[in-house]
Amino acid sequence: MKIYLIGFMGSGKSHWGRQLSACMNIPFFDLDDVIVLREGKPITEIFADQGEEYFRLLEKDTLINLTNGHEAFVLSCGGGTPCFFGNIDYMKEHGKVIWLNTATAVLIDRLLKEKQHRPLLRDIPDEDMKSFIIKKLHDRKMYYEQAHLSLHEEELSLEQIKEAILNE
Repeated sequence: MKIYLIGFMGSGKSHWGRQLSACMNIPFFDLDDVIVLREGKPITEIFADQGEEYFRLLEKDTLINLTNGHEAFVLSCGGGTPCFFGNIDYMKEHGKVIWLNTATAVLIDRLLKEKQHRPLLRDIPDEDMKSFIIKKLHDRKMYYEQAHLSLHEEELSLEQIKEAILNE
């Protein structure tokens, strides 16, 4: 089984993905971490040196390579992964796509604490973070809503996630 976790940055994809993969005894991958290993530099540097378009093409290529190279996995996708180059359709075709739908207030709280590690947020003043997140969520929601499952992250348990996947 191939499980793709999607959602906004800070929605808990890596946290739940690691737990789910351990519980199901299948490999876990964080798409951003795989890209960092492949490129030999952090995402922030890739964005700064080559720009977002280069990163998104690299992201698509890495997504395809991981999918073709493994029979089963849990993959934590970047927040924008489903929004470019037909990635959402590709993921739906090759596995189960789960949207971790996290409340905006929770996202704001989490992302304010870690914004220096997020290339799209690094230069956003704290007072503008809420409006930035609301706009980006609005832009991405149409892609996230295409997932096979939508789960409210802040109310989840590992058993609920596993049960929802198996019942889908």
